[in-house]
Amino acid sequence: QVQLVESGGGSVQAGGSLRLSCAASGDTARRNCMGWFRQGPGKKREGVAIMYTGGGMAVYADSVKGRFTISLDNAKNTVYLQMNSLSPEDTAMYYCAANPFWRGCSLGADFGYWGQGTQVTVSS
Repeated sequence: QVQLVESGGGSVQAGGSLRLSCAASGDTARRNCMGWFRQGPGKKREGVAIMYTGGGMAVYADSVKGRFTISLDNAKNTVYLQMNSLSPEDTAMYYCAANPFWRGCSLGADFGYWGQGTQVTVSS
């Protein structure tokens, strides 16, 4: 099993920054791929950023490219999402997710493990 605990959400004004953290524990073989997803009010859940824990290029949604950065600290079993130049459109519940490699590692993959989420609210 895999456990994921997000932190770092909050309220910020447009143009501000936040860094989300996701502490992972459990079977490392089941979390080869880590990602961040979000669901805004009245919207469907969407993939924000994903990357393999073994390294490699990260993949971002077009809406966050150039503003968000996903990174990993394997020593701490933690994945981060640095969010800059935030806008009200980024307001959402943000979720950390993990997948074993055989289930896929893409923004559209069916992730098997999810955290409880952390709320990000951006005011204009």
